[in-house]
Amino acid sequence: MELNELKSLLQAAGVVGAGGATFPTYVKLAPGADTLVINAAECEPLLYTDLTIMELHMDKVLSGIRTVMEAASIPSALIGIKSSKGKLLHLMHGQELAPGIKVCLLPDVYPMGDEINLIYETTGRLVPPGKLPMTVGVIVMNLETVYNIHLARYEDRPVIEKWLTINGNVKPCVIRVPLGVRVRDLFLQLGIKVPAGHVVMDGGPSMGRIIDINTAIVTKATKGLLILPEDIPAVVTKQRDMRVQLAMASSACCGCSRCTDLCPRALLGYPLEPHKHIRVTVSSEHINPEEVLSATLCCACGICEIAACCQEISPRAVIAEHKTILGKAKMRFTATDDSQYKVSPDRAYRQMSSARWMQYLGVDRYSAHPEYISEMPQFDRVEIRLSQHIGVPSVPRVAVGNPVSVGQMIAAPAGGLSVAQHAPIDGTVVALDANRIVIEAVR
Repeated sequence: MELNELKSLLQAAGVVGAGGATFPTYVKLAPGADTLVINAAECEPLLYTDLTIMELHMDKVLSGIRTVMEAASIPSALIGIKSSKGKLLHLMHGQELAPGIKVCLLPDVYPMGDEINLIYETTGRLVPPGKLPMTVGVIVMNLETVYNIHLARYEDRPVIEKWLTINGNVKPCVIRVPLGVRVRDLFLQLGIKVPAGHVVMDGGPSMGRIIDINTAIVTKATKGLLILPEDIPAVVTKQRDMRVQLAMASSACCGCSRCTDLCPRALLGYPLEPHKHIRVTVSSEHINPEEVLSATLCCACGICEIAACCQEISPRAVIAEHKTILGKAKMRFTATDDSQYKVSPDRAYRQMSSARWMQYLGVDRYSAHPEYISEMPQFDRVEIRLSQHIGVPSVPRVAVGNPVSVGQMIAAPAGGLSVAQHAPIDGTVVALDANRIVIEAVR
């Protein structure tokens, strides 16, 4: 398949980054790359989604990878997976799974799934600060994304379902569900009750967000649903008031710079120094954007917040505020002299082990291999968001009262960066507005 033909297919099939970023995949497909890196690191604790897909459908994963390689004329691909999970699949470092596709076993450290760290670990290439992976000849895709590429290319199946891990204070499982199901309906189907004093998190415990199960739905960004106690560090840090965090940053910092010493991006030689962001946070209203440009280099992993600071300050929250300031000013850091950035010689000794990170988060007690539920549950109602991707929301192609069938395109790509949306169930459109299309099944 020609490159432009594949790009059109993926846009129409609604394929986006399935690791949570939801960047439209077709945009990544450009000539000039010599290496395709598959992100199977799944570095967030308690998530086993990608591992399960590899266990069950490695043939489709490899097919999706070959599809991209052939269309974009990419000679080699590397599947980056943590050593602990690679061993569960009996994979060896350097093992060739198909022509041009090899395994790269990654160290069990967090955040190895960060795109910049992943590229360096798999290829030895450092992406210059503020620049795209293509700068060093690399395209990165999540493992579930290439699985979806296979479905679109060879099974004429758009993205209408999501693989996700359900974990935490519950019997862990990996399951496929239709896009747009309400989390409360999913839990009801599975007999899951959220205990008192617990929250539900969409995503991993490090970078996920706390949700209301009565209103939250499964989208293309959902990788996992975690039921966690509200008193563990992974949850407590997400419930702090931003104004309080900024006030603490401007008054309680002891200047130890440990947040910078442990910052994964700083260890790669990026000019990101979280302790200096703390210093300038007296009042965000008076900050000169030029002073905080490096905030855009932060991957928001949370190490500075949960593991580094002894004063309970959140450099991550401060940097997020600085990103907001830079966003309003339409400014970002971009390297001008790529040669000046060198990986720290201390990187190998300062990385955060996955086991230690789980302890910091307070989730190590929940580390257990999940059961795979092979039968996809049926639902009577789904809500398809028109903006499940970075870019312009999709444009509805249906009206209230229209019957729809599984896989039917119900919203087309808009002009600019956009993808289509499809019906995950048979039914009738019962509601439609600028944000969503609601479908109810006909029984």
